Amino acid sequence: MTLDEKLKEIPRSPGVYLYKNTVGKIIYIGKAKNLRNRVRSYFQAGRSTADFSYDLKTSELVRQIADVEIIVTDNEVEAFILEATLVKQHQPYFNYKLKDDKSYPHLKLTINEPFPKCVITRRIQNDGALYFGPFLPASMARRTIDLINRTFQLRTCDIEIDGKAPRPCLEYHIKRCLGPCVKGLCAPAEYQEAVRDVRLLLEGRNTELADQLAERMEQASADMRYELAAKYRDLRKTVIKLSEQQKMATTGESDVDIFGYYSEGQRLALQLFTMREGDIVGRREFFWEDLSENDFNPAEFLSEVLAQYYSSDYVPREIHVPIEFDDRELLEKVLSERRGRRVHILAPQRGEKRDMIDLVEKNAKLAFEQRFRVLKPDMKRVLEEMQETLELPRFPARIESFDISHLQGAENVAGMVVSENGKMNKSEYRKFKIKSVEGANDFASMHEAVLRRYRRVRDEEKALPDLIMIDGGKGQLNAAAEAMRELDLEAVPMIGVVKPPLRHNEVAYLLVKGREDEPIHLDSHSLILRLIQMIRDETHRYAVTYHRKRRELRDFTSELSAIPGVGEKRKTRLLRQFGSIQKISLASVEELAPFVGRKTATEIVEHFARQRALAEGGNPA
Repeated sequence: MTLDEKLKEIPRSPGVYLYKNTVGKIIYIGKAKNLRNRVRSYFQAGRSTADFSYDLKTSELVRQIADVEIIVTDNEVEAFILEATLVKQHQPYFNYKLKDDKSYPHLKLTINEPFPKCVITRRIQNDGALYFGPFLPASMARRTIDLINRTFQLRTCDIEIDGKAPRPCLEYHIKRCLGPCVKGLCAPAEYQEAVRDVRLLLEGRNTELADQLAERMEQASADMRYELAAKYRDLRKTVIKLSEQQKMATTGESDVDIFGYYSEGQRLALQLFTMREGDIVGRREFFWEDLSENDFNPAEFLSEVLAQYYSSDYVPREIHVPIEFDDRELLEKVLSERRGRRVHILAPQRGEKRDMIDLVEKNAKLAFEQRFRVLKPDMKRVLEEMQETLELPRFPARIESFDISHLQGAENVAGMVVSENGKMNKSEYRKFKIKSVEGANDFASMHEAVLRRYRRVRDEEKALPDLIMIDGGKGQLNAAAEAMRELDLEAVPMIGVVKPPLRHNEVAYLLVKGREDEPIHLDSHSLILRLIQMIRDETHRYAVTYHRKRRELRDFTSELSAIPGVGEKRKTRLLRQFGSIQKISLASVEELAPFVGRKTATEIVEHFARQRALAEGGNPA
């Protein structure tokens, strides 16, 4: 169907619409109470309706629309939730997208396992486990999980619990685990009771938990099981003390999130203060650098950002925002359903609540200044200063940086990253598997990587960089310079970045090709140093990541090669399906059989079973 034909068939139901460009990429996602009216309004000749007016941003959106996809929902609330989820998933260009510099910790209770454990995680997944948080400050998550381990003694290991372990580990002996891995130490019912207690604690139902512990204490005392009664008594004291002293992110009567923002041009800083029991217990910062300057709509921005933020994070009783927005009542309804009780979104105009928003906005402005005027200054000025300091023949708009990574000479690789006008261009990154060098020879490896890179650039007649950065000292710099001489490209400026011994996160000095005996020491507060350090760190990260992938692939291949019946094709099939040797080692015969056949699947399962038996000191037979 053509776009015009689709527009004629759109239902009047509530739902979500996804606009796509000519290559099928989603460029905008929206929701509507009446899909037919909403979607068709974009294409009406008057370019506006009573509730929808065009601006430059929307005009450009309409110009790029080549297709539309419709998802019908039962009601407007479902459409609201679906829109937020899809925007976070697809990150369309024309939507406001929530960007967070920090990922705050949550506690994950793995009730999807037979013997659950509680762990700290910064990633929320739809895996059947329960997530609590975020914990602000992050140290509260560590304190809480330490309390859980000491008090309720859930397991902390990753082994399969089948009760057949010969002896418990140290955690059991220091009373930080109930020992479900050894038969007879802990009955499954006892362990599940501890899990239920932890869940009540994390849900903030401390009073209910304390009452249950009191009942168990009295029952154990009546049965003359005085040691167990004492255990419940101590547990109850701990829970009561915790409810009095700790203000977790999931508890409290004064349970408020306060938002404020500050913007200039295309940049915006959003600040969130988290208030629990009348105290500010944490804050989060979000930044945008690519807003549409002329068409920025604060109300629309807040609506989209709040919907995305609370699609996965803890929902408080109250949310205070600086301005009203159209979808406020609808978002209240959505969040109330998620929380299970009424949630209020307020835009106070006076009084103490407005004073708090003003305070948050002052902090947002301060964060804006630090982020964009100090941490990210005018990059043109910084690069001009770099050109002058390094005595470069031209403005260093494009910088290409190299680093070598290996482990005692094994899996030798190189990584190259690109900075254009002070911003990293990941689409231009390149990685090299070193082919001509055996063992740990960083100089020869650097020579090969630089030679291969710029031979190709020369042959394809592509633009050369304005500056080449080498992560290393005089030896690496000279090796790279020799490669450029072989290609008759020695005119390209080149510097070496030297790190001080034992302090790999800092830059000691720079070496400029041709002036290696005159090292350049930059002030620790220099903006040039910050830029060079940022590029150097990104190069190192990229090279190390590629090296780890190569090493994992090597381990994967060598491990499976020891199993009869596993050839190259089956290795590739297993790698594509399971992704890692760890996941294959835990897979069952039924899970493996569709990819390698039942006989070979049995061989694989038995191979890893023998390995586990040897690792535990048991009989491999």
